[in-house]
Amino acid sequence: MIAYTELKDSELAAMLRDGDDGVYKEIYNRYWDKLYYIAHRILKSQEATEEVVQDVFVLLWKKRLTLVIQSLPVYLAAMVRYEVYRYVARDKKDRLNEEAYQTTLTDYASFDTDLENKLLLEIVETLSNQLPEKCRLVFQYVKLQDRALSDVAEELDISQKTAEAHLTKALKVIRSNVGNSMHLLF
Repeated sequence: MIAYTELKDSELAAMLRDGDDGVYKEIYNRYWDKLYYIAHRILKSQEATEEVVQDVFVLLWKKRLTLVIQSLPVYLAAMVRYEVYRYVARDKKDRLNEEAYQTTLTDYASFDTDLENKLLLEIVETLSNQLPEKCRLVFQYVKLQDRALSDVAEELDISQKTAEAHLTKALKVIRSNVGNSMHLLF
């Protein structure tokens, strides 16, 4: 039985190439904390740091047959630095993609809202055109052109109470018919 804890780094590096699980576990136990420290200084995130260090050990195992390691601690530290750089680049790319996706969603939502508003306005205008003339004018001036009811009453040469009655009638007719029109539309 080999006592892996007593082996030197150079011996561990040489034996790693043979695929010895015990050697791999010893390297992992011996260097995990040190590599975590190196990565965490840059990333400042526990989750990201753990991911990077685990990726380094996975990569070490996958490439064990082709690796030429002069100094195990230096080699592992370099692997961590490069993996941190790759992680930061991937993270930046992911954030840019997420921002682009969110912008696209916002654009589509805005387009849908604009379209719905235009359709609703067309329905309201169509319904208001079916109203009696004074009723239609009061509604369109007050609600669609956002003018004051008193100004509209004065312009149409009617009392304010009559203008209010026309507006009430128009709103009642349009509210009752908008639901039917929206149902047919969708």
